[in-house]
Amino acid sequence: MVASLGAGGVLYLTPMVFHGAAFTASQVGLGLALGAAVGTLGRFASGALLDRGLRCSMPVLLAALLALVADGLLFGAHEFGTYLVGQVLFGAAVGLYWPAMELAVSLSCEPLPSARGYALARTADALGIAVGALIGAGLAAAGHLRGIYLVDISCLALVVALLLRRPLAARAPLAPEGRRSDWHLWLPPLLPMLTLTVVATAIPALMQSALPLDLVRGGLQRPALPEGTGALLIGGQLGLLLLIQWPVGQFLAKRPLRLGLTISLLSFSLGCALLAFSALSSGGAGLVALALLPVALGEAAFLPIATEAVVDLTPIDHQGLAMALFSQCFAVSSFAAPLLAGWFLDHHHHGLWLWLGMALACLLGLPLVAQIGRYDQQRRQAGLGTARNGG
Repeated sequence: MVASLGAGGVLYLTPMVFHGAAFTASQVGLGLALGAAVGTLGRFASGALLDRGLRCSMPVLLAALLALVADGLLFGAHEFGTYLVGQVLFGAAVGLYWPAMELAVSLSCEPLPSARGYALARTADALGIAVGALIGAGLAAAGHLRGIYLVDISCLALVVALLLRRPLAARAPLAPEGRRSDWHLWLPPLLPMLTLTVVATAIPALMQSALPLDLVRGGLQRPALPEGTGALLIGGQLGLLLLIQWPVGQFLAKRPLRLGLTISLLSFSLGCALLAFSALSSGGAGLVALALLPVALGEAAFLPIATEAVVDLTPIDHQGLAMALFSQCFAVSSFAAPLLAGWFLDHHHHGLWLWLGMALACLLGLPLVAQIGRYDQQRRQAGLGTARNGG
């Protein structure tokens, strides 16, 4: 939660910082995309180290150190080159951090079921990010938006102190025979989930990159909003996510995977459609606020259920590699979505077509949910048959 508190302002409000520094949307998007690309390497490095039995706290410590340097650069950055270096370091930190933290949850959540453990972890993340974004909104209103980097530096220093005092769990390395299962047996059931994850995680990526720029630039009829108002809207959505994350996660943890994924996609589609239509109204700020309600529900439904789906659909001796692939989906969407959004916003000067396209993409993901549901049902039936034969 402490790490998320510092990251909340940085992730969601960095585009506003560099819009104020007269960077174009494409320049801002390029920096975010390069950070995401470097994060891909960080994820593979983190996963490889963890599979060799490295304690989960080591990649997190390295990530904290890289993020400290990145924050220092971004705090004083007024040139595009310095901004790029800061984003690359921040992306590497994010890549190292997430696989280690996701694995630490699965190692530490007993006796809770893993779905509830992930719901609890997402609730802590939501709390930290919401508080961080609201602090950022206050800094924006006071005219000190770059203070978000100082907040993150303080939180990262606390994270380092906590990890040195109480390290995270370690994972035992896989036995050599545990790495030789045929890919064609366990990977195909996972592919629909990975594809769906790329689409669904593009929405939070766009909330961090495209939405702040869309708000401060305005739509076809919607006037441009002050930085403080845009930051407050985003902070409000994160606050709502905090309130609903645990009850939604608890509710869906007791139900089939298909239900949670369907609710998530429909919510994302509705939210994106409302964001698109907000560009057509002079009172579009109200539609933006309304759109962020289903977006929050979609995030609350997707994040814990998707992680649980990867665990459920993968044999136990390959769940580490599956989690690395799952984490890479976040990197893909974080790389592609800002680039696509920057092009749309610079080319069309509004977000109408961007948000309509994302609403349609989420609806097109529903057949994948049905396929995931069938794989999950087959797995459960096979497990029940095995248990009966063993009895």
